[in-house]
Order: sequence, then C-alpha cells, then structure tokens
Amino acid sequence: QVQLAESGGGLVQAGGSLRLSCAASGLTFSTYAMGWFRQAPGKEREFVATITWSGRSTYYADSVKGRFTISRDNAKNTVYLQMNSLKPEDTAVYYCAADRSGMLYTSSIRYDYWGQGTQVTVSS
Repeated sequence: QVQLAESGGGLVQAGGSLRLSCAASGLTFSTYAMGWFRQAPGKEREFVATITWSGRSTYYADSVKGRFTISRDNAKNTVYLQMNSLKPEDTAVYYCAADRSGMLYTSSIRYDYWGQGTQVTVSS
C-alpha cells in the first residue's frame, strides 16, 4: 500500500520560511518523479514544483520560482519543499504526489499517488 505523508506545515509570518517534507512508503521511491501541488480555499489545485527520479532536474511554477526549492533524498524516501520569502498568497493546503514515469510533469492527472496534505498559512 502506497502512502505519502506530508509534514512541516504551519503558521508563519510573511517573509518567513517553512520546510515541508513528504515521506513515501510502499513504492520504489527512487524511480518516481515527485511533485508538490497546493490548493487554496475556493481555488483549484495548482502545480508548485516537481523533481525527477534522480533529482537532477526540477521545474517550478512561475509564482514560486526563486523562492521555493524542491529536493529529495532517495535513501530516506523523502521529498522536501523549502519555502522562503513566503507571501500571504502562498496560503494553501500543500500536497505531495508521486508519478511512476519519473519525468517532470505539471499536470495533476499525471500523478499516480497523493498525500493527505499539510496546511500552510502565511499571515500578513
């Protein structure tokens, strides 16, 4: 049974930082691409960042480029999202997702497994 468990969310002031983690189990993690998505109240889920199976390539949404960094540790079956210079508009539930193709995709329909999400709230 595949499980993705996000952690690290919370309440932070604008300009602050948070580091999200997503621990995976039940899959061969090192062969999966991983992605982060977010969903704000009343809005559709949107792509944030993705990383290939090897970690050598990454891709970001324009709204987070230069502020967020995605990384992974295949030995720990964990993917991270370092979020700096947070803004109130970053407030959302953040989800990690796994894609068995191992490639970079921004569309949520490409991802095979999803976590339950972790809340990030940025106050102004």
